[in-house]
Amino acid sequence: MRLRKHLALWMIGALLVIAGIAFRPAFTFSIPSPGIAALEQVTLGGTPQWILVRGHDLSRPIVLFLHGGPGMPSMFLAHAFQRDLEKDFVVVHWDRRGAGKSYAPDIDPQLMRVSQELSETEELIRLLLERFGPHQVILVGHSYGSYLGVEFAKRHPDLVAAYVGVGQTACGAVEQSAIQDEWLRGQALLWNDADTVTAIDRQTSWDRESALFMYGGEVVGMKSFVPIIMLGLRSPEYTLRDALNVPKGVQFTHKHLIYDVDAGLDQPLIDAVPSLSVPVYFFSGRHDMTTPSACAERFYANLESPSKHWVWFEHSAHFAFLEEPERFHEELTKVARDLQSLNAEPQ
Repeated sequence: MRLRKHLALWMIGALLVIAGIAFRPAFTFSIPSPGIAALEQVTLGGTPQWILVRGHDLSRPIVLFLHGGPGMPSMFLAHAFQRDLEKDFVVVHWDRRGAGKSYAPDIDPQLMRVSQELSETEELIRLLLERFGPHQVILVGHSYGSYLGVEFAKRHPDLVAAYVGVGQTACGAVEQSAIQDEWLRGQALLWNDADTVTAIDRQTSWDRESALFMYGGEVVGMKSFVPIIMLGLRSPEYTLRDALNVPKGVQFTHKHLIYDVDAGLDQPLIDAVPSLSVPVYFFSGRHDMTTPSACAERFYANLESPSKHWVWFEHSAHFAFLEEPERFHEELTKVARDLQSLNAEPQ
């Protein structure tokens, strides 16, 4: 998702915390023994990066979240949606190179490449498997992370038990913007919003993402990015420095990330990836216009896979895991049960 317009708001929120307004809770969420609750720095691609690992039972499948942006972490939202998930999975969040807790001013811009992210994803999964033993890894990609997740599952089906796309990206940027503008025009006309219609027509300094928020195409019930900022600033895993580094990481990643694989700026996933050899699940918010569901539906219809499943989240837009956490937990446990059934079938 395009987040440049909201970076100033993030900075203001973080400065308010520094000024003494307490958004962060004075407690942490414990995990019963012999579970795990670990916030740690690991070395991936020769660079220190941060992961958060939480789960009540270390024998359960690993769920690895690939955050969006690119460069916008999801670790800072974990406290708001994943407590039930931790009972059934070992949940892993990773602030990728240059993002969130993993941002540093001396990161080499030349290493900000999709191929590098894919290599470090492999390195992290192998590290997790080495640490926890033979596990099923369910890869959850959100927004830009869904692009990365499809590319990884295509290359390393041996490391992925199932792929789950949330807010699945599929179309190219030009087609996606056209779909968004057509929908926004309809919403603006419905609500007699002449300013938005004019902005769409002129396309000059057009803040499309703010309009998507205003009409519920980003998060149902949120009219701006501010509530997400406030949730992020409550994260027990984030320090004030981490919060201030979030917008720096987004700017840095947007400026330097190079799409050096088959699918990228010129060839969207819907054209570049005709098949995956792992089970595929698309969790789609009914109101998602950030990565329009119409694009994901076309991608899904044409995608060949040993098994594929489409799940609508009727009360969500782009952040189904945050907007409907109980339903997200329910559907992810169904993925785990499906995998158990597949493993039980005679080979």
